[in-house]
Amino acid sequence: IAAVWTSCNGSSASVITFVSPQPVEATDDAFWDQFWADTATSVQDVFALVPAAEIRAVREESPSNLATLCYKAVEKLVQGAESGCHTEKERQIVLNCCRLLTRILPYIFEDPDWRGFFWSTVPGAGRGGGDEDDENARPLAESLLLAVTDLLFCPDFTVQSHRRSTVDTAEDIHSIDSCEYIWEAGVGFAHSPQPNYIHDLNRTELLKLLLTCFSEAMYLPPSSDSSNTNPWVQFFCSTENRHALPLFTSLLNIVCAYDPVGYGIPYNHLLFSDYREPLVEEAAQVLIVTLDYDSSTSSSPTVDGTTTGTAMDDVDPPGPDNLFVNYLSRIHREEDFQFILKGVARLLSNPLVQTYLPNSAKKIQFHQELLVLFWKLCDFNKKFLFFVLKSSDVLDILVPILYFLNDARADQSRVGLMHIGVFILLLLSGERNFGVRLNKPYSVRVPMDIPVFTGTHADLLIIVFHKIITSGHQRLQPLFDCLLTIVVNVSPYLKSLSMVAANKLLHLLEAFSTTWFLFSAVQNHHLVFFLLEVFNNIIQYQFDGNSNLVYAVIRKRNVFHQLANLPTDSQSIQKGLQRKKKTPEPISRTNSQDGVSMEGSRPAAPAEPGTLKTSLVATPGIDKLTEKSQVSEDGTMRSLEPEASQLSPEGNPPTALSDGELWSGEASHSRRDRRRLSSASSSGQWAPTPDWVMSWKSKLPLQTIMRLLQVLVPQVEKICIDKGLTDESEILKFLQHGTLVGLLPVPHPILIRKYQANSGTAMWFRTYMWGVIYLRNVDPPIWYDTDVKLFEIQRV
Repeated sequence: IAAVWTSCNGSSASVITFVSPQPVEATDDAFWDQFWADTATSVQDVFALVPAAEIRAVREESPSNLATLCYKAVEKLVQGAESGCHTEKERQIVLNCCRLLTRILPYIFEDPDWRGFFWSTVPGAGRGGGDEDDENARPLAESLLLAVTDLLFCPDFTVQSHRRSTVDTAEDIHSIDSCEYIWEAGVGFAHSPQPNYIHDLNRTELLKLLLTCFSEAMYLPPSSDSSNTNPWVQFFCSTENRHALPLFTSLLNIVCAYDPVGYGIPYNHLLFSDYREPLVEEAAQVLIVTLDYDSSTSSSPTVDGTTTGTAMDDVDPPGPDNLFVNYLSRIHREEDFQFILKGVARLLSNPLVQTYLPNSAKKIQFHQELLVLFWKLCDFNKKFLFFVLKSSDVLDILVPILYFLNDARADQSRVGLMHIGVFILLLLSGERNFGVRLNKPYSVRVPMDIPVFTGTHADLLIIVFHKIITSGHQRLQPLFDCLLTIVVNVSPYLKSLSMVAANKLLHLLEAFSTTWFLFSAVQNHHLVFFLLEVFNNIIQYQFDGNSNLVYAVIRKRNVFHQLANLPTDSQSIQKGLQRKKKTPEPISRTNSQDGVSMEGSRPAAPAEPGTLKTSLVATPGIDKLTEKSQVSEDGTMRSLEPEASQLSPEGNPPTALSDGELWSGEASHSRRDRRRLSSASSSGQWAPTPDWVMSWKSKLPLQTIMRLLQVLVPQVEKICIDKGLTDESEILKFLQHGTLVGLLPVPHPILIRKYQANSGTAMWFRTYMWGVIYLRNVDPPIWYDTDVKLFEIQRV
């Protein structure tokens, strides 16, 4: 078997015997140099010239040749790093070795027998084949990673040289301070180097190799065992890497400083090649992989910023061993936060930019990586989270997320994007400031197929959530709990919902409270509890400005009466179940009297034929994703112990009950059923009983709403009769000036369900992140057709 290696000098093709029964000696430089010397190939050429079948054949039939090839390629990288790559020939050799390793590594990782190869030392690996010093006794993986990090700060190869004179000897790679060569101004670095597209191309190739090294994680099945750390990432982010700080800073700054619009010239992306975008994409992917760290099982990174000293590169850093997580958690200057937030918001908003000339603005494609990065920033650096929430800039993150959620709701191949968008909103909604910010009027018109409304960002959020629930595809049903939890969390702070948003909430309650939906799955009634809690929060805490919602509740009062009088006998339960529609929709929309609430929706569309998608592990239920916090009168929050919420039926008045009490009694058996969605009853595993219906019906928090209806309905009816009104504006005016002070039950304490880190979501993020990276790296297709174990690749 032979691999054909085409050199670019004329038409000559040199045939290199790649697989032969005899091992080729490592000292046979004339043979091995053919792979990297004198050929100005591109990475695409390497992928075309070294087919997968060839690599697997070498692996099986000539393992020693494959081992020698890997060792020799790493040796060339180490030599290039030590010499500083001063000649064009040296740079070409380094790039060719880089491309060859990027091609071969996935086939080493897919074979369990080979996986440890790079972590072994190569016998007789000394330079001259004689005595080997300590440096040469390093595992091959460590030598490779250290060489690549050195090469990423190699003057005139990947960074601008600071030497002006050509007479001087070139800079010694070991004596330079790489912190002076950070790639872009931003966090902790004020100088913006002159852009150089050759440097950008070389950095991109080296980062591609790094990402390939880290991708060993793709070849291990998903496991919630947090001790299962990635040895490549672990070493790369350790104190062994002397460039850890400048590399972290370079990657973060290059992503956050990128402006795809450039000089604003229409169609500029069609006229000029943008060498920065591939680098930014690669940098974002390497950054999120290095930050893959389960914060739930370890002491949390330092987030208070009270570390001693000002340098971020302490010898013995507090917090996790992963220096990248450590550095991220210790950023604390407001100007740095502002730079990061503005950069992420600018890039996330880029696909929403509307121009008068169609397709004239460049659209970026790496928004999923940006969302993972934003998640990591908020999760590891609480100071950043509070900075985001204290300004209205959080809305610059919210609007793009709602745009992506609305855009992806009908596309089965983008379920992961839906999940991460909802997770970020769940995390933000746990903080009071987020709910307060939502009251800002929504004036920017983003191209979304939603009903026209005049209102706030809260209205936008509710309208988009309603659309996801009513016209998304079936696989989004596990997210309903999360979506409604977000609305519950922000509801005590919403000052004035528009009529459109109020009608959407009532329409959801109407759909979720039909008997067939309530009785068809063990967890469906939780959605009704969430919605009732939303109405209770708004009525108790924001009654004055919410006449639209109060009016909608009065109009739909029969829904609340039906809930209060829900039948619990076996015959009625069976009758209710028989009404279930034979429809793929998650909820029936035909029952609704409210035709306008479905305006502008489109049915769920299948993904484009041939689209690839990667599978995801199941996400934990909402009870595992969140912990309850109670808001005190002074606005502070205190966490509620799970035991306390279980005792609350006896200790608190009925108005204080919410779905929290339901979890405690059913958690043991409902966790399994929740994952099964609504199919539990059809598979015969579970069926509703009168006792089960009674167990939650008796806890429905209807007292506040019933009291409101009892007081206001007669008054509104009287006005209508007295004035012969058919115009709702008069009724709204009356409701605006009405009050229920002293007439409602004592306000219940505000309960917020805050996101809590856990190993389940850590595993979900790992599979999602690597799935995105797998699908986004198609040129060249680094992992395509290799035996990936972390997820399944499905063709839609």
